[in-house]
Amino acid sequence: MLQMQSALGVVVLMALAWAVSENRRAVSLKSAGAALLVTFVVALLLLKVPLLVTAFAALTRAVDAVGDATRAGTSLVFGYLGGGPLPFDLKAPGSAYILAFQGLPVVLVTSVLTTLLFYWRILPPIVRGFSFLLERTLGVGGAVGLSTAANVFLGMVEAPLFIRPYLSRLTRGELFMVMTGGMAGIAGTVFVLYATILRDVVPGVAGHLLVASVVSAPAALLISQLMVPVTDRTDVGAVDIGHIADSSMDAVVRGTAAGLELLLNIIAMLIVLVALVHLANAILGLLPDVAGGAITLQRLLGLVMAPVCWLMGVPWDQAVTAGSLMGIKTVLNEFIAYLELAKLPAGALDDRSRLIMIYAMCGFANFGSLGIMIGGLNIMAPERRPDIISLGPKSIVSGTLSTCLMGAVVGVLT
Repeated sequence: MLQMQSALGVVVLMALAWAVSENRRAVSLKSAGAALLVTFVVALLLLKVPLLVTAFAALTRAVDAVGDATRAGTSLVFGYLGGGPLPFDLKAPGSAYILAFQGLPVVLVTSVLTTLLFYWRILPPIVRGFSFLLERTLGVGGAVGLSTAANVFLGMVEAPLFIRPYLSRLTRGELFMVMTGGMAGIAGTVFVLYATILRDVVPGVAGHLLVASVVSAPAALLISQLMVPVTDRTDVGAVDIGHIADSSMDAVVRGTAAGLELLLNIIAMLIVLVALVHLANAILGLLPDVAGGAITLQRLLGLVMAPVCWLMGVPWDQAVTAGSLMGIKTVLNEFIAYLELAKLPAGALDDRSRLIMIYAMCGFANFGSLGIMIGGLNIMAPERRPDIISLGPKSIVSGTLSTCLMGAVVGVLT
């Protein structure tokens, strides 16, 4: 029954994307059908083929290794604040964990590792392989395929940098594909961070996050084609990934600088956004209680997003809780939403619903990311500024629908 509910959600989510399309008559049903088929096939292979499932489950050990390596550095620099031995007896279990000194620094190490893997030419063939498959199965252009494939590992600004010379030549529909790809996935720099936060929530969560990153590529192309159809494909020929660094040490320096910028941005945004939510709840608390409880931003968001979560396959008695997480992810960001998911009591969501929400929230589609994307793309392609600004708000919708579609697909298969 729940699988049928998720299947209905797949249809409704696609219908919503088509309903808000710029040109419904130009939508290619053949391309949309192919993209949906590819999305299901990729998800089925990665989730059900034993060899691949085992391979992705092994990522948990890799995540642990990166986490241990980061802790070695933080404990040296920050002492017990960074995870080193405590010089006193702990009275409150868990109180010694300090997010800024123990959890978030993993972004620095991951950023360096990603830069090194690109410089050592380990990741580029993988990215090109994904790009080739997207071009052959979904018929997208080389530039769009490369950017979408790079989004599996990189963020919404880093991935388009690979095709910067071609951005001005992309059609409106192709540009929207690039933007949706950025909103529908997460960057490799935060992959280990999220896996660390959620390790006790869903078994093998590192593998699921990587599966979500891979499946986000065809899902994003599907939703973007429905909302802004591609009426003409830009032929740019072979696209090269280009220069990454001058040496391994240069890659370490560049990766550290980029990771530090991201780390400071995460810390600042986390402080500000949590504070704003607290202020919003304080204002809403002036209103009289409704249904036996105070009105909070989380409750309001939960009610708005509950039907969407139900469509993904979450039982209705859990849909409001799931909707609250989805609302926080959209209005604030996925990091805060994952933190809230990790703090939920055991009975708030069952195992299947938690898994669906892992996929549904695995994307950058939020208002803060919109500002980052518009700013980055405007610098890379200033002549496309009108298109970038007009497509920006649509990309939040398309990115959200793409991750919700991933959640619904996972609901069908589990």
